[in-house]
Amino acid sequence: MLDREGPVPLYVQVADVIHQRITSGKLRTGDPVPSETALEAEFDIARSTARNVARELRRRRLVHTVRGEGTFVGPVGVPREKPIRAKYAIIADDLAARIRRGELRPNRAIPSEQVLMRQYGVAKVTARLAVSRLREQRWVVTVPHRGTYVCDPTRWPVSP
Repeated sequence: MLDREGPVPLYVQVADVIHQRITSGKLRTGDPVPSETALEAEFDIARSTARNVARELRRRRLVHTVRGEGTFVGPVGVPREKPIRAKYAIIADDLAARIRRGELRPNRAIPSEQVLMRQYGVAKVTARLAVSRLREQRWVVTVPHRGTYVCDPTRWPVSP
């Protein structure tokens, strides 16, 4: 139980809980640490607090973060239990499939960063990387101050 009125910051208290999970063996070297979204839900904390939890665990040298993949127990370079594709690539592929199936239609906006963050349980940078990948592949185009829209089908990449 977190002490929300005490002198110890919430992010330190949550980091202590994760630290305990690591030292008890519940989280082992190479295991992923709960995502910011998972920490928000489990501990009822703000996104910025969840982000500070990862920062505190890195400061303690208990974990390392791989951009677009997550935070993992152990030092940089430690083998992870299950090598995975980058989350942003998985999200981009899922959105591209939804475009191909017609769920996301040409000249209509794709889900916002906030929606992608909630839907996939990822940080803002991961959602942005997914959209960037879609842009690079020419599935979408971003209009400044308006949003990101599905491209005309004549611009879509050729399916394998």
